[in-house]
Amino acid sequence: MTEKILILDFGSQYTQLIARSIRELNVYCEIKPCLQPIQWDPSIKGIILSGSPFSVNDPGAPTVDIAAMAAKVPVLGVCYGAQLMAKVFGGEVAKSSIREYGRAFMEHENKEETLLYDISGKSQVWMSHSDTIVRMPEGFEVIARTENIPVAAFKSQPQGSCPLLGLQFHPEVTHSLEGKLLLRNFIVHICKCQQDWTPAAFVHETIDRIREQVGNKRVVMALSGGVDSTVAAELIHKAIGQNLFCVFVDNGLLRKDEFETVLDSYKHMGLNVKGVNARDLFYGELKGVTDPEQKRKIIGRLFIEVFQQEATQLTDISFLGQGTIYPDVIESVSVNGPSVTIKSHHNVGGLPEKMNMSLVEPLRFLFKDEVRRVGREIGISELFLGRHPFPGPGLAIRILGEITPDKVAMLQEADAIYIEGLRDAGLYDKVWQAGTILLPVQSVGVMGDERTYEFTVALRAVTSTDGMTADWAHLPYEFLAKMSNDIINRVKGINRVVYDISSKPPATIEWE
Repeated sequence: MTEKILILDFGSQYTQLIARSIRELNVYCEIKPCLQPIQWDPSIKGIILSGSPFSVNDPGAPTVDIAAMAAKVPVLGVCYGAQLMAKVFGGEVAKSSIREYGRAFMEHENKEETLLYDISGKSQVWMSHSDTIVRMPEGFEVIARTENIPVAAFKSQPQGSCPLLGLQFHPEVTHSLEGKLLLRNFIVHICKCQQDWTPAAFVHETIDRIREQVGNKRVVMALSGGVDSTVAAELIHKAIGQNLFCVFVDNGLLRKDEFETVLDSYKHMGLNVKGVNARDLFYGELKGVTDPEQKRKIIGRLFIEVFQQEATQLTDISFLGQGTIYPDVIESVSVNGPSVTIKSHHNVGGLPEKMNMSLVEPLRFLFKDEVRRVGREIGISELFLGRHPFPGPGLAIRILGEITPDKVAMLQEADAIYIEGLRDAGLYDKVWQAGTILLPVQSVGVMGDERTYEFTVALRAVTSTDGMTADWAHLPYEFLAKMSNDIINRVKGINRVVYDISSKPPATIEWE
């Protein structure tokens, strides 16, 4: 049984970072809403209580039975979690006279303290709180402080209990320079986790689990050419072989030659895949539509209709495969209630119920970077693993205004020049995502002795770690100049190229 750490989420923006830090230690962890009852089993080795936008003194602030948890496993409270721990055991939390945000320096004297083992005597940490612990509960000991607050870290171990530990700072953020070492001390030295959750172990366990779930029945799955669906399909294929049936739909809004190239790659992987050319259907329904949300709804509806038509031609299909990953799951979980409602934002949302199928989601508990590591473990080509994220509606949301086949062809050509240029210049792997946007404006230009009145494209490239925030990529001027020159000279209908230097937030990565 795989050992795991539970993270009880009280709504902190940093909760996913705690999980990622633990996963990097080769220890499995799961994020659960704080009020969801814990399903106890021997695999649970420790619990972390996250931060929160709440104050522990707010009416209705979420609380949990920490003593009951500590009767079974060690518990670590982070920021709100630490303050909640102090309050429920009889301490006092109040508004701090000195609000502490940003960098601070944690000081401690006991180098033998397990939680602080190998931590510098004065270590930079990241604070983000307006409350502070003003009186510790009886039996609790302060083990670190900062210049402004007397309680930066504390511990206790009541009789018959596992260790209780608290931090009034965020060890999971990069600004806490030794924060990951501190988390390692808790996970490895206090919770005694073995650090054996590796990509190879995940692959082995997942294939066994899929075989047990599916048996000799059949699975149908939609492929997109992206990382998630490709890795998920290959895992299912390794488990059940030719009982997996894949459908790859060309909605006419993919990148240049992508349908043919990706379909050929899938077949070389041994996947049982059918390509469906539905370009005319999508172009017909999108004709005259300019509203981006309406575009998305039309594309989503048509995809489901095409996929369902193909799937119903197959017999004895009991399961639907999906490339759902952990952030999709986490974002749809309510902190204030036990209910879990998964977002229906996947291309085949709504189909399991409509077609009376159960879901197979092998990547449901992985982050994107973990998906790539698993993909490498099972030998998937970098053609898939190294690809930039690409929006589900495809080029439809990179053509501002009405979509026509001519505009799609124009954008595909310009985008192909840009992406190829990034690869040739060694820049492709240095950005998180790049793409070309066709703007709904035409402007005057001069080519030779002739006056032109043609379209403008915007080039977009961003750097990011997870897509939740992003900065515009500082591409070399010489490269941008070459891209502008190549696109204008080679793509008829475009006479102007601009570069988007907006960050997220406030802008989004995509324009629509």
